[in-house]
Parts: sequence; C-alpha cells; structure tokens
Amino acid sequence: MLKLDPKRSALVAIDLQKGILGMPIAPHPPATVVANASRLAAAVMRGGGAAFRVHVGFAVDGADRLKQEVDQPMAGGPRPSDWMDFVPEVAGWDGAFEIVKRQWGAFHGTELDLQMRRRGLDTVVLTGVATNFGVEQTAREGWQLGYSIVVAEDATSSISEAAHRFAIETTLPRVSRVRSTEAILAALTP
Repeated sequence: MLKLDPKRSALVAIDLQKGILGMPIAPHPPATVVANASRLAAAVMRGGGAAFRVHVGFAVDGADRLKQEVDQPMAGGPRPSDWMDFVPEVAGWDGAFEIVKRQWGAFHGTELDLQMRRRGLDTVVLTGVATNFGVEQTAREGWQLGYSIVVAEDATSSISEAAHRFAIETTLPRVSRVRSTEAILAALTP
C-alpha cells in the first residue's frame, strides 16, 4: 500500500498550459487532467508540501530551443502570445511555485532540484502532459537524482492513448510508482 508524507512531497505539474492543452490529447481529456492535478496540488500543499507548476517556453527569437537534427522534430514556428500561460485553474494554485523549462524534463537547467532539496522534499508526485514526453523525462531525471517518484495515471495524458499506455505500462514502472489520483490522495492522508 502506498503511503506518502505530504510534508516531504511535491506535486509537479508538467505543461498544463494553454498551448499544450489546446492540442488533442488522450486517453484523459484536459479537464480531467487539470481537475485531478488540482486536487493533488491542494492535498500536498494542505499537508505542508509544495506544488510546482512547470511550463515550457522559449525566447521570441527561439534562440534557446534545442536544434539538433532528428527524424521527427517537434513543431516549431510562431506561437500565440498566451501559448505558455497556465490554464486558469492551474494559474490559480495559491502558493505554488513556477518553473520554466526549455526542454522535456523539468529538472535539467531549472531550479526544481534546488528548490525541492532546500525545502526537504524527497518525493515527486507527477501530473501533466505529455505522459511519454515531459512527464516521463521528468520522472527519469528525478529518479536519477534520488527522488521517490509517483505518477498519477489519470492526471496525465498524451498525444494518443497508445503513447500514454506505453509509458504507463512499460517505462514509468521502472522509475516510479504509477497510481490513480484517488490512491495518491489516500496515501497523503495522515
């Protein structure tokens, strides 16, 4: 049975921003992902832990984007001015910390690790989009840094149900514990 100390836990929400949630995602619709992430953020903060809302963004000129040649590059080009803004429900998380990342993972090149360690947090509860990109990469990075990782399956989603399922069933169980929002909420209750 999962048991978590909320005082040592951080909810890390990946890319719950207008530009990402405006794309088609599956299997969980954006409203479900955001609602479950919000419930988890409230529970962690109420218990004395911290919530980190992470979004991806780049300079207007794109100079800080990764530019290596790959077979399937991520979509680039101009984005609407509110593309990296958090959706209103996430923007309204009072007391949450904001992290800007420039790649898939939320630890590399950001203050996330520093802020967590200085607050005595050793457990990451992950939510967000996309399961097999930003969520998975953040789980891998956190695991390598020695954090205990818990992924909220129904507070994550991806570009397709197949991509989500592959990450949830194959990759993420190697670096985390995958649970439902309800199971995580129960584990955070003293």
